[in-house]
Amino acid sequence: MDHPEARPDLRSLPQEHLAALVASLGERPFRARQLFRWLHLKGAASLDEMTDVPRALREALAARTDLVTLERATEQRSTDGTIKWTWRTRDGKLVESVYMPEADRRTLCVSSQVGCAVGCTFCLTGTMGLARNLTPGEIVEQVHRANRRLVELGEGEAPRPLTNLVFMGMGEPLANYRALEIALELLLSEDGPNFSHRHVTVSTSGLVPMMRRFGEETQVKLAVSLNATTDAQRDALMPINRRYPLAELLAACRDFPMKQGRRITFEYVLLGGVNDTLEDAERLARLLRGIPAKVNLIPYNENPGLGFSSPAPERVEAFQGVLVARNVTAVVRKHRGRDISAACGQLVAEGGPGDPRRRGAGSGPLTGAPRPG
Repeated sequence: MDHPEARPDLRSLPQEHLAALVASLGERPFRARQLFRWLHLKGAASLDEMTDVPRALREALAARTDLVTLERATEQRSTDGTIKWTWRTRDGKLVESVYMPEADRRTLCVSSQVGCAVGCTFCLTGTMGLARNLTPGEIVEQVHRANRRLVELGEGEAPRPLTNLVFMGMGEPLANYRALEIALELLLSEDGPNFSHRHVTVSTSGLVPMMRRFGEETQVKLAVSLNATTDAQRDALMPINRRYPLAELLAACRDFPMKQGRRITFEYVLLGGVNDTLEDAERLARLLRGIPAKVNLIPYNENPGLGFSSPAPERVEAFQGVLVARNVTAVVRKHRGRDISAACGQLVAEGGPGDPRRRGAGSGPLTGAPRPG
């Protein structure tokens, strides 16, 4: 499912690999750092932008490597300030990312795959299927293109107006682990965007075998998309539960390395009349006992043709009340970007094969998983 690159993509190279490439061209080591900063601090879209890099080196790189960029296919702005971008890859695939500004942060929701193979029944992204994994360069490119566009729009200071990243867009990040790992290394680099690990969150639907490795090899935060309190319920909503049922998933959460003051965010999409009862809330509190956790309650964003509805506000409040009474930190996430189909569970890549409008079903694209706080 990975996209084959005929030549190495400069944007996808870890710092040490870029240094080795530069050394193989007979250049001094400082040129590698110079190139890296152009690629990942300034987000250069071409070698020609790298004006203080010798022309001979740029020509040598152009002859031996590629520099993958994403084309901005669409941009939609919500009345609440949310911006949704659809990006076109070099091979014509479409992926989406979402910018969510708040008073104290500017967050980008990033995609890790073209589509998603998990198939959660309440999520539009799941209707796409999986076309392929994104490369590390394509993952970080979403951040670079967003940063540059936000500067153009006056949304913040160059070179990096974004403050937070959440890997909660299209795809299951842990199913594209190696690309995710490289992308995180690039994004957290001091010579690059220099995001704090405390401000980066990766969401999983519950890919149990990869969770401990992720915890041991990274310092960023983990979010688990839970959405149910019994196996029967979760089997129906999230097919991955048939492979890794709740007992295995929660054991992996308890075993997750809680270094750097980590706690796990559990995302719980409230589906009207399905998983929003007081009994569900009681079970959820029991399931999370002993895990350093926070629960994000996400009232469902209705999608055409999927057969689910939003819960009544009083049911959401009552559900939260049960959790709080059981000493579980629980926050109700406000809806963002619903008027542009940019809310949780609505990412589909506009005009792509999974877009329900191509089948005459109604409204459109966006995110496969919710945003943590």
